[in-house]
Amino acid sequence: MNHSLPAERGRVPFHAYLALIVAIICLGFSAIFIAWADAPNGVTAFYRMGVGSAALAVPFIWRFRRRVQIIGEIPRREIGMAIWGGLFFAGDLFLWTTGVMMSGATIATLLGNTAPLWVGLGALVLFREKLGQMFWWGVLLAFVGVVLIVGLPQTVSADFQWGSILSLAAGWFYAGYLLFAQRGRRRLDSLSFYWLSTTSSALVLLLIAILLGQPLFDYSAVTYLNFLGMGLISQAMGYLAINHALGHLPASLVSPALLGQPVMTALLAAAFLGERFTGWQMLGGLAVLLGVLIVHRGREM
Repeated sequence: MNHSLPAERGRVPFHAYLALIVAIICLGFSAIFIAWADAPNGVTAFYRMGVGSAALAVPFIWRFRRRVQIIGEIPRREIGMAIWGGLFFAGDLFLWTTGVMMSGATIATLLGNTAPLWVGLGALVLFREKLGQMFWWGVLLAFVGVVLIVGLPQTVSADFQWGSILSLAAGWFYAGYLLFAQRGRRRLDSLSFYWLSTTSSALVLLLIAILLGQPLFDYSAVTYLNFLGMGLISQAMGYLAINHALGHLPASLVSPALLGQPVMTALLAAAFLGERFTGWQMLGGLAVLLGVLIVHRGREM
C-alpha cells in the first residue's frame, strides 16, 4: 500500500480516480461470477479466497520479510487479529455467496454492504466510540430500506427472504472483520493484513466445503474460469485498485464511493442475469445506500 499522504486538493492524479472506478467494477462483478459459476456455495467462496491468496502470496512474502528485517520483530498480536479477522471474513463470504444464490446478485450485494452500520455499533460497544445523531438517523433509514427490500411473507418467496436475511448476516460478519482490521492494522501494513486474513478465510472455507460434502473438483471449464475471475479480478485486482486509490485520495472519499458496488452489480445483473425488482424494492435499495452513506458521514463528524 502506498503510505503517502493524499494529494492536495485540485492536484489528485487522474489514475487515482481511474483506480477507484476499476475497483467498483471489479467488486461489482463478484456476484455475477458467483451466478455464472453455478457451483456449491462453500466451494465458490473457497476458490475466490484461495485464488486471491495465491495471487498475492509472493508480494506478501517480500513485504513481510522486508518489514521484519527493518523493524526486527514479528507483530504476533496483530497477526492473530488478522487470522481472527479472516474467520469472520469466511463467515461473511459464505453467507453472502449463499444469499446471492437465493435472492439474486443485486439484493445480496446491497444487504451485504450494510457492514458500516454494524461496524459503528460494534465500535460503540467494544471501543466506546461516541456516535452522533447523524449516525443514528442513517441506521434508521437503512433499516427502513431493509424492511422494504425483504417485504412481507405473502409478497416474496421464502427463498428470497432467507437469502436476504443471510446476506444481511454476512454484513454482520464483515463488520467483525473490519473491527479486527481496525486494531490489527496498527502494526501490520495493508497487504500483510489482507493476505493473512484471506489465507485463513480460504482454509476455513475449504473446511466448510469438505464438511458439507461439496466436491472441490470435476467442474466445467466455464466454472473454473469464473473461479479465476472471482479470485483474480474481484479479490486481488479489486483490492490493489482500492489501495492505489487510497494512496492518493482520502478515505472519506473512497469509502462512500465504494457504495457504487451495489449499483454496479445491479446494472450488471440486469444486463447479464435478467434481474428485475419491484418499485418498493428499488426504493428500499436507495434508502439502504443513503442510510449507509449517512452513517459514514456520521462517524467522521
